[in-house]
Amino acid sequence: MPSITATVTTPDGDCPVTLHTPNGPGPWSGVVMYPDAGGVRPTFHQMADRLAAFGHAVLLPDVYYRSGDWAPFDMGTVFSDHAERTRLFRMIKTVSPDAMASDATAFFDFLAGRPEVRGDRFGVCGYCMGGRTSLIVAGRVPEPVAAAGSFHGGGLVTDDETSPHLLADRMTATVYVAGAQNDNSFTTEQAETLDKALTVAGVQHTVEMYPAGHGFAVPDNAPYDEEAAQRHWIALQELFAGSLPS
Repeated sequence: MPSITATVTTPDGDCPVTLHTPNGPGPWSGVVMYPDAGGVRPTFHQMADRLAAFGHAVLLPDVYYRSGDWAPFDMGTVFSDHAERTRLFRMIKTVSPDAMASDATAFFDFLAGRPEVRGDRFGVCGYCMGGRTSLIVAGRVPEPVAAAGSFHGGGLVTDDETSPHLLADRMTATVYVAGAQNDNSFTTEQAETLDKALTVAGVQHTVEMYPAGHGFAVPDNAPYDEEAAQRHWIALQELFAGSLPS
């Protein structure tokens, strides 16, 4: 799939992005894809290409741009290497809910100004940390978000006042959430709480648990599960086909 490299200016600086599009003249509906805690890397460029092939212009941002030029993580060892784990969690802390919202506003403005993109409502999707980001953006920047997908996202229901489930009454998007089995960051009880919050708020949504481990949709994650990953692609395609400008 064709892609361009660009920079989006946010209140906190310049965020490197790539915009992945299908072959052909377009324009296409716009989507922001949020990576997992490992950040942008070849796996996510491939995933953005695959999503673009469904007929979307997919923006893939470096959510860690506040950390400057950072060295890529080895997803096979990052959580067992103390120094790398410490570096990772230090960078994760730079992506606060306020940062997610201000970045998203800049991303949507960028998409709205691109000739490859149609309409002024967009999709968001994310994985792990990015799955949480997708729901926070859907709640804190609701007007431009037509659809939000979260895959093996963690921290979707917490005791903190910034918990995504507390934003349900602000969401205007169609929401799809796929949790992982035996995932302490998003348990079946938390899935029920999220489902109830979305239902009470009148949000069109699906919350379900896949029979696969945390990380099931991302090929360079150890728990990657081909069957669950294919299921996620189908769900994402259906979510965006039914909600985004055509």
